[in-house]
Formats: sequence, C-alpha cells, structure tokens
Amino acid sequence: MASPPPTALRAEAAPALELLTVPQVMARLQLGRSAVYDLLRTGQLASIILGRARRIPTHALTDFIHTRLEQEAA
Repeated sequence: MASPPPTALRAEAAPALELLTVPQVMARLQLGRSAVYDLLRTGQLASIILGRARRIPTHALTDFIHTRLEQEAA
C-alpha cells in the first residue's frame, strides 16, 4: 500500500490559511482604510508583513470580531 504524498498529509493536518489584504478587510468590516490601519496599529487586529505587503490572516479577523462581540455583550 502506497503512502500519500507529504503535501497531502500537511493539507489534512492543518486547514489552509487565507491571507487578506487591507482593502478586503475594509470591505468585510465596512470600514475605511484609516480605521483598519488604526486597528492594526493598536494591535486589535493582527497582521503580518511580507516584503512591503501587509496581510491579515482570516482567523485574526474572526478573532477580532468575536472579541468585539464579547465586549459588546459584557
């Protein structure tokens, strides 16, 4: 019995990580560019920098939304 290729194992072990651009986050949150960069600057929204490009992982956006919902409920 042949074993699956190593790339197939990694795909099953961890879900694909999607990275969003600032304009994509702006559209999803319906906020302006300055507001999104304020969230990034204050650390409320996590991001990474690849070269000169800033990317926001989808899980960081989801975590931000859940945190804000919990704060509003309290």
